[in-house]
Amino acid sequence: MNSSLTIGIYVFEDAEELDVVGPWEVLGFWAAHVAEFPVRLLAIGREEGVVRCSKGLGLVVDQSLATAPALDLLVHPGGDGTRPLAKDSAHLDWLRELHRQGTVLASVCTGSLVLAAAGLLKGRPATTHWNYVERLAKIDETVDVRADERYVDDRDIVTSAGVSAGIDMALHMVGRLDSPEAAAEVRKAIQYDRPVS
Repeated sequence: MNSSLTIGIYVFEDAEELDVVGPWEVLGFWAAHVAEFPVRLLAIGREEGVVRCSKGLGLVVDQSLATAPALDLLVHPGGDGTRPLAKDSAHLDWLRELHRQGTVLASVCTGSLVLAAAGLLKGRPATTHWNYVERLAKIDETVDVRADERYVDDRDIVTSAGVSAGIDMALHMVGRLDSPEAAAEVRKAIQYDRPVS
């Protein structure tokens, strides 16, 4: 069993709200009420302060890229804000460096397009929001796009489909990082039923 874990959720301008708060609810409930070892959950962003998401919700960044600790897992949401991030060389370098250091990278929705732009999905299975499947394939034609899967776990890279699929992915990560029983306990507590399709 793990001695401790540090998890970051990347928060940025025009992120899709549920891409951030869905996984946060799952991972936060697990950390606070279920995990039998310390789990630290942080909102990480380019700099500390309030970030405005795509539908106007303001979220507070706890740690800037300069002050963030080493991470075991980073969740990268999607949303309109991924468009500039996919062209931001400093952001892509940061993701590559996290991957090199052994951080598991997990994306929600169009967050996978940013991972692809960083070259991190080359030759790998991955998924994204149904409306962005073709765009993912255009960014990197070597990606094995799994359009019909809610999430795809390829060890050190985990991708999930659109918006609510991030909740499924986060529950899967609880099962992976802790146990299936822990994931089931979180699922019951937040009263979330997995979609049938």
